[in-house]
Amino acid sequence: MDLFDDLPEPKHTSGPASLALKAELQANAEKEEPRLKRKLEDAPEGREEEEIKKVCREGIPVLRGYVAARRGEREEMQDAHVLLPDMSGCLAASPSPVSRVSYFAVFDGHGGARASRFAAENLHHTLARNFPSGETENLDKLIKKCLLDTFRKTDEDFLKKASSQKPVWKDGSTATCVLVVDDMVYVANLGDSRAVLCRVEQRPGGERRPVTLALSKEHNPTIYEERMRIQRAGGTVRDGRVLGVLEVSRSIGDGQYKRCGVISTPDLRRCQLTATDRFIILACDGLFKVFSAEEAVKFVLGVLQEGDTEKKEGLTEEEVRFEAASQRLANEAVRRGCADNVTVILLSIDF
Repeated sequence: MDLFDDLPEPKHTSGPASLALKAELQANAEKEEPRLKRKLEDAPEGREEEEIKKVCREGIPVLRGYVAARRGEREEMQDAHVLLPDMSGCLAASPSPVSRVSYFAVFDGHGGARASRFAAENLHHTLARNFPSGETENLDKLIKKCLLDTFRKTDEDFLKKASSQKPVWKDGSTATCVLVVDDMVYVANLGDSRAVLCRVEQRPGGERRPVTLALSKEHNPTIYEERMRIQRAGGTVRDGRVLGVLEVSRSIGDGQYKRCGVISTPDLRRCQLTATDRFIILACDGLFKVFSAEEAVKFVLGVLQEGDTEKKEGLTEEEVRFEAASQRLANEAVRRGCADNVTVILLSIDF
C-alpha cells in the first residue's frame, strides 16, 4: 500500500511534437554537460561540494507565492495564511541530498480567528522541529510521519491553550498545507480548504491542453466515511453538519466536537512537479463556493495570457501577471456573491 495518495504522472505521447521536444531537451543537456564539467573542474579546492550543490539545484523548480485576502461580508477576518518559499531558515538541518524546502498554507477559521492564527503561527515551527535531517533512506516515510505528528501536536497544543481560557475558546480551523521538497509536493489537509494544480498535457499533433488536478480531499460530514466515523464515535449528522452545527468533519481545535469523531488527522497526497506544471491554487472554501476548481484554473490562465501588463518596479512581467491573477481571482469571488472570507494563494512553478 502506498504511503500517499499519489497523483497521476504527466501523460507522454509518441507523436512528432513529443519527439521534437525530447530531442530539444537532449540537445540542451548535451550542451550543458561540458559547461558544468568545466565549472566543477575549475572550482577552487574546498568549493567543489558547494559547486555540485549549485549544479544540482538548477533542475529544481522555484515556487513563488502570491496572496490575496478579502474579508467579504463577515465582521472579522478569520482566515490566516503562510508563505515560506525558502524554509531553510526554520530547519536545523535539511536531509541529504535535499536542496530546497518550501511551505505554503491557508487556514480557514470558524467560531473565531484564534485557531487559524495559532496554526499559522505554530504549525510550520513544529514541522521544522520534526523534519527529518541527515542521511535518510526513506524520505517519503519520514515526511509522512512528520506531517501526521505535526498536525496532531498543533491540535493538541491549541486545545490545551483553549481549555485554559475563561471562558473556554471554541474556535476551530481548516488547514491545507503545501510542503515542497525539491521537486516533490506533499499536501496535508483538514476540512474544506483546497489545493489544485494546473498541468499542461501535450497531445498528439502538438496540441497543449491544461488539466486540473486535485491536490487535496474535502472533509465534510456528508461524505460516507466521515459520517460513519462520526456516528461510531457517538455523534450525529444533521443537515449536513456535525450535531447540526459544524460544517467540517476534520479540523484543528473544535474541542467540543472531538468526542464526536471530529479528528485532526490530515489526508496526505504527493505529486512530483514537472516542467509541464504551471501553478497551484491554494484557497479556502470562500473561493470554491463560487468557483469550481476548473473554473478557477481557467480564470487564472486567462489573466496570465492577457497581452498588456502594468509594469511594477522590482517585478518581472511574469510576476506582475501572477500577482494580478491572484488579486482578480479573489475579487471575482466577492463579485460573484461570496459573503465568506476569501483567501487565495497562487503558486507559480518555474523550472
